[in-house]
Amino acid sequence: MNKSTTVTTSDSTSIAWKSWGILILLSLIWGSSYILIKKGLVAYSSNQVASLRLSISAIAFLPVVFFRWKRIDWSRWKYLLIVGLTGTGIPAFMFSIAQTEISSSVAGVLNSLSPLFTLVLGILIFRHNTAWVKVFGVLIGLVGAAMLILMGKDAGIEGNPWYGLFVVVGCICYAISSNTVGSFLNDMSSVTISAASFCMVGIPALIYLFMGTDFVTTFRTVEGASLALGYITILALFGTVLASIIFFQLVQWTTPVFASMISYLVPAVALGWGALDGEAITWVHFVGLGLILSGVYLVKH
Repeated sequence: MNKSTTVTTSDSTSIAWKSWGILILLSLIWGSSYILIKKGLVAYSSNQVASLRLSISAIAFLPVVFFRWKRIDWSRWKYLLIVGLTGTGIPAFMFSIAQTEISSSVAGVLNSLSPLFTLVLGILIFRHNTAWVKVFGVLIGLVGAAMLILMGKDAGIEGNPWYGLFVVVGCICYAISSNTVGSFLNDMSSVTISAASFCMVGIPALIYLFMGTDFVTTFRTVEGASLALGYITILALFGTVLASIIFFQLVQWTTPVFASMISYLVPAVALGWGALDGEAITWVHFVGLGLILSGVYLVKH
């Protein structure tokens, strides 16, 4: 009995450490995504950046789908499609559109809205139980993020700060995806979830890229298009393919709300990249980030 308990405790401790390790790794990867989107937008339109991101991701996952085809539970294709659309499909376009008007650092900070929607949707739709203190913590984080939209000029936003609402839509999508994985796909391999869901949205994106945009012309004629494509490729392979696999694993090991805490750590990385790239970092960023980190503490405890 004691031996069994010791093994269980040891396994739980190991998973806990791995979970925090993945959380930190994801914060570094996803925190770098916004600066990569910005670099991609130098040569390509927002729709092209999003389509390229999805297309490259789908191509990377095609071999996995091919070799695992018979092991994929296609009876749950609806849930896989939901994850594909809300976990990366729609957000890819939302964040690219948003960053045509707001800075990469602001987009990264606004991404901290995800835990709020994860909690709300988890309670209202997926019937999850939660403590009110966690709701209060997420609301504090929301206040910090909202400052960036309501105080756009003070936050160094030179474009239209209301484009931050596209990030809000993306965050709602992330919340739907996290809860879907946690509730309906928890027993499925994270690699399988990623491969199947990405190919469902990536293949149509690839068709749209070549038939619905002037991607080929842009690539051939726009200066810096090759370099921009390189940034988008890094974004797709690391910020999308690799990150999605380990994120779904994190959701399975813990809970959708714990996994969504990545959105609280990402802003610090995004702010760092923004500062290095010459973006204006003001007191609003730091006050907002402070409120967000306070929310992290309350959500975790």
